[in-house]
Amino acid sequence: MITQFAKAGQVEQKWYVIDAADVALGRTATEAARLLRGKHKPIFTPHVDTGDFVIIINAEKAVLTGKKINQKKLRWHSGYPGGLKERSYRDVMDKMPERAMERAVKGMLPHNRLGKKMYGKLKVYRGSEHPHQAQKPEMWVMN
Repeated sequence: MITQFAKAGQVEQKWYVIDAADVALGRTATEAARLLRGKHKPIFTPHVDTGDFVIIINAEKAVLTGKKINQKKLRWHSGYPGGLKERSYRDVMDKMPERAMERAVKGMLPHNRLGKKMYGKLKVYRGSEHPHQAQKPEMWVMN
């Protein structure tokens, strides 16, 4: 029996919608990363982008469990000496919940060219409306 490897032109890509309302941020991010990577498909091939497009709605209603909302910090560096910046997740979730969700998903994807391509197929929206109705996305039910 010969192992089948997916080729870039053979992969059929669908659109899925994930509702993040009242679900832990990390749970939503892992499910989105799984869909973006294509691990839910039987033709999954690690070196080919076999994933689908993912739309995450209601990012502002995502939940951080425990004391993470106050204790966890979002850190980044400007590239200049003394340029370490940080912001608490309470501020991030109030001002830009889309960015918190995007960063969580991005950290779960491969850190190479393929991961960057997969990350480009992620769309995150604060509310329940999104402009991708023409693609006929399906609702993805998380287990």
